[in-house]
Amino acid sequence: MKVTLSQSERTFLARVSGSIFANPFCGARHQSDCRLTGLSEQEQPKTVLNSAIKKVGNKVRQLADENRANLAAYSGGDRQLAANLFLFHLFHSYLPQLDRHILAQEATIDPIPLECGRALENDLKNFGISELDADKYIALFFQMRRAFYFINNSLIGCSPCMESLRARLWNTVFTYDIDRYARTLWDKLEDFSTLLLGETGTGKGLAAAAIGRSGFIPYNRRKKCFVISFGRAFLSINLSQFPEQLIESELFGHARGSFTGAISDHEGIFARSSGHGAVFLDEIGEVSIPTQIKLLRILQERSFSPVGSIKSQRFDGRIIGATNRDLDQLMNRGKFREDFYFRLCTDVLTIPSLRQRIAENHEELSVLTTHLLQKITGQVSDTLQRAIFKELNKPAFREYSWPGNVRELEQAVRRILLHGTFRRPGTPRQKKGFENELLRQQLSVAKLTSRYCRILFNQYGTLQAVARITGLDRRTVKKYLES
Repeated sequence: MKVTLSQSERTFLARVSGSIFANPFCGARHQSDCRLTGLSEQEQPKTVLNSAIKKVGNKVRQLADENRANLAAYSGGDRQLAANLFLFHLFHSYLPQLDRHILAQEATIDPIPLECGRALENDLKNFGISELDADKYIALFFQMRRAFYFINNSLIGCSPCMESLRARLWNTVFTYDIDRYARTLWDKLEDFSTLLLGETGTGKGLAAAAIGRSGFIPYNRRKKCFVISFGRAFLSINLSQFPEQLIESELFGHARGSFTGAISDHEGIFARSSGHGAVFLDEIGEVSIPTQIKLLRILQERSFSPVGSIKSQRFDGRIIGATNRDLDQLMNRGKFREDFYFRLCTDVLTIPSLRQRIAENHEELSVLTTHLLQKITGQVSDTLQRAIFKELNKPAFREYSWPGNVRELEQAVRRILLHGTFRRPGTPRQKKGFENELLRQQLSVAKLTSRYCRILFNQYGTLQAVARITGLDRRTVKKYLES
């Protein structure tokens, strides 16, 4: 027997759909939850969310009491609205179990059984959801929770630029329309490459890992587990660590006897990658043109051949690249192929510098320091926090630009833990020696500017970074570098 929803029920369920499909790192999610609950946007998001979960649970129980909690009873638009209600309810009901599974799976690269798998399968079945759809929804539930976990816990910060970055990362995983993603794109994003830009030490690797560990991984009903672990799904390689003659072997593998020392076949990173995972190519601005051509083949044809072999292999994963270099400048100099760039840049994310983050919100340094202290010591005590904050709040650090970004801040925290103090680079003795050297050379303003630009360029590697720090335009910076 078919049933229908009342107009007020349709309105309520439409609001549930608005919440379940909203980006959790955008204000739109809080606004959707407020419309669903009737609470003010001034309320804390967690309070509003808990109220939304309770209201949805009450509605599901009401429909069950009226024998209307099964999709078979609905048709048309009402069926989809009811499905979203049931999925919202189940997703939030199983969050504690999903969180426990994430923590347990982090400890091993082998897939482990989902303890709540059978119960979740049964609940989905009781709501009238087919086995095929149920398996997809279990995988989507775990993917959504994983993505939130890694994005929220890895990219720490309260500045607007970090809030924006977390929202962008969510869209990178699910697109801006998660409803469409769940219906048609969940298994089609392997061809959507991502390019991460930003200065050294900003956290490009953390962003890449958050993306790479948050991909869709199918659920195996028979084994009650996911087909691979998210730890095995993400592989990374720093291309600057290898000499040119070894990079292709590490990327694509090599056949036995293909060069001196190749005493056996070797699998490169693309061969080891899962079709449900991602490969992170760090320092991609350092690779040679011949290697770029081979990488372009992977991006365009999804295939590669090991060094010394004519056998073609397929790569089905996602590619994430990162660099701190100015790719526009490299392309102008013929060091980076334009076709490779345009095939790599489906999505381009810039990781903000620590300078920008602190400038936008002065609490950023305290939030990050507390997070780093927890990471280093496993706990956050008031005594340690006070000691760290006292040192970092000294006048010498108030206008410090943190050129090494978060990586430098982490080392600063470690040094304070070791010695009780941290001396910023270029202070007392170094600074005095540098001043004496300048006085001895009696440099003109032009020569002094040229030398300063060269120092900055050697440190950051891009005209854009030097221009930002000096306040000069890029053409002027280039002129000083060439003088």
